Amino acid sequence: MLLGHEKTSFLHLPTPLEYLPGVSADLGVEFYIKRDDLTNLGVGGNKLRKLEYLLKDAQDQGCTMLLTLGGAQTNHGRLTAAVAAKFGMKCAIVCVDPYPGELSANLLLDRLMGAEVILKKDDGRPESEQFAETAAAVKARYEAQGEKVYEIPIGGSSDVGMLGYYECAMELTEQAKAMGLEDATVISAVGSIGTYMGLYCGLKNENSPLKLTGVAISPFLEAKDKRIVEYFNSVKEKYGLTIDATREDFHIERDYTHGAYNNPVKEVRDAVCYMASREAIILDPCYTGKAFAGICKMVKEGKIEKGSKVIFLHTGGLPGIYTKHHRVEFEKELLDGVTILD
Repeated sequence: MLLGHEKTSFLHLPTPLEYLPGVSADLGVEFYIKRDDLTNLGVGGNKLRKLEYLLKDAQDQGCTMLLTLGGAQTNHGRLTAAVAAKFGMKCAIVCVDPYPGELSANLLLDRLMGAEVILKKDDGRPESEQFAETAAAVKARYEAQGEKVYEIPIGGSSDVGMLGYYECAMELTEQAKAMGLEDATVISAVGSIGTYMGLYCGLKNENSPLKLTGVAISPFLEAKDKRIVEYFNSVKEKYGLTIDATREDFHIERDYTHGAYNNPVKEVRDAVCYMASREAIILDPCYTGKAFAGICKMVKEGKIEKGSKVIFLHTGGLPGIYTKHHRVEFEKELLDGVTILD
């Protein structure tokens, strides 16, 4: 029971907290990685922690189907499909995105696990309107078939979903204490804000000594500034948290987005290749690769001091490597290491 809420447990926790000697030596910091990429359903990833609580909420309401939103290559959609498959529920994923020209990466995995994927071409209206309209139509279609539909927002980032990372904050605090890392800074990619919010509330409300920094992976504009404060206030009221926060309390680095969400970037691919060749850990080019590239720059710029302790949250996203617009760029840069014999 966490803050009055139960979960449906299906993860093998805790996930490992590992020291990376090669990256530490190269960057001049003590670099640790929290391996939430190793969670155990649907190729793994951070959204599964949220889905333990979201699934329980859906089950308590007698729902038979999970409906969620995202881009065509949504990691959260893939893991929602995984949980639905595991627990005998139907799943639909609504995307405001065109068909990418091939059934690959997360989109392929969604279908392998039995989810319906609805791809709506962007018509220029606000994305939120298109998501709401399309999701309502899909929900009505399934309800007409007798399903009871549980709706999950983008990224699982709701008051219920964030409990997964409130719990992770407590888990990390115990691991850090056991490893002598109480003065470390936890660094996480920030997209739909739910993972960051859970970590923030869990660390602050449980009086953890760990600090927290987010690295935005898409432009963090005024709407997200407003969203993060509203999200915190909603969580605080719902769970009776004893902490306060204003926008200035949320440390989110905004200088490493490269201007867009999930865009192919040479610097990010270099960071992905470096981590893979140095530590045999695979990052993704949308979230963790972009965040790690940001960390490397933050060290060079002095935002992260030499000798300090960093805990990088690996949120998964491995299938992102195989999305067409990223894969073709990796192929161009790596094919010279492939020897083709007659």
